[in-house]
Amino acid sequence: MTIEKKNPIRVAIAGVGNCASSLVQGVSYCKQMGDKAIGVSFPDLGGYAPSDIEFVAAFDIDARKVNRPLGEAIMAAPNCTATFCDDVSEHKAMVRRGPDLDGFTAFMRNQNPERAFQGSPEPALTQAEVTQVLKDSNAEVLIIFLPVGSIEAVEFYVQCALDAGVSIVNGIPVFIVSNPVWAKKFEDAGIPILGDDFKAQFGATIMHRTVAALADMRGVQIDRTYQLNVGGNTDFLNMMDGDRLAMKRESKTEAVQEAMDARLAGDDIRVGPSDYVPWLNDRKVAYIRLEGRLFGGVATNVEMRLEVEDSPNAAAEALAAIRCAKIARERGMAGPVKAASAFIFKHPPEQMADEEAYRQMVAFAEGTTG
Repeated sequence: MTIEKKNPIRVAIAGVGNCASSLVQGVSYCKQMGDKAIGVSFPDLGGYAPSDIEFVAAFDIDARKVNRPLGEAIMAAPNCTATFCDDVSEHKAMVRRGPDLDGFTAFMRNQNPERAFQGSPEPALTQAEVTQVLKDSNAEVLIIFLPVGSIEAVEFYVQCALDAGVSIVNGIPVFIVSNPVWAKKFEDAGIPILGDDFKAQFGATIMHRTVAALADMRGVQIDRTYQLNVGGNTDFLNMMDGDRLAMKRESKTEAVQEAMDARLAGDDIRVGPSDYVPWLNDRKVAYIRLEGRLFGGVATNVEMRLEVEDSPNAAAEALAAIRCAKIARERGMAGPVKAASAFIFKHPPEQMADEEAYRQMVAFAEGTTG
């Protein structure tokens, strides 16, 4: 498939962790492999390919990443995701020192040196300075890959984007696009935004939703369910702090509840991160169980185990979300892009069944709906 070359989509990144590594590698991979690239979600969206993305700015707090070119910083510890593209030297945007705020916890600091966060001694940029970096780089989209629970830090970067006229793609479960207050601010400013919290390309949530919807379709009554996830990357380490998990659990739980005909009581559904296993690195293992009743009230249950490399699974959808943000900007849209957010994110402004969300996203990309 040949896609007409368009101007690059100029992207900034907040949080140069594993997901950012997979995203940056992914752009180079698509450029180098062309039509032979494996596993690309939507090779063409509105005339844009993943290879049309250009990274123009980045922010982090770790000493091993700050003041290094992005192509080098994504390979620095504590990142531990798979390397599937060796040559990322084209990505030369310098990683700037962002503010700490609530971006990391004691769990992320009190580890062996290789896995622990190491705060950069560089002075953190102010809100005005980050805003200016976004303006000077002519960024069009800021993608947020900060640790789960970084409410203050996310809102800091969101305000900077708002001040700079930059669209947000919010990859984590801090509710911005699905928050009416923030949504209204971007709508009033004429800036399109997408989020919140990526559904992985082929992850636990999409599998859980699919099986639950299938059970409903076949007349099975679901009585209770769980999804227990373990992993070894810094995101799972960060989530050992239970105080940071409220929005994450809500995001994942609502994504599953929405897929079922009848909501389960709170005690009958449990969805979310469960433990940190260092040697898994960026692998995530999900255990999913549904219990229910067939015809006549006869009991049935299903159990699944899914193992994935966590960050490439998110990066595939990030490539789609960034292109949707660019399309929305070209069309003069403002506020949440609901048609695309429902398919790509766990906690969008408007939940939809996956088939309907897919249909609406394709229609959006083709220009037949907003």
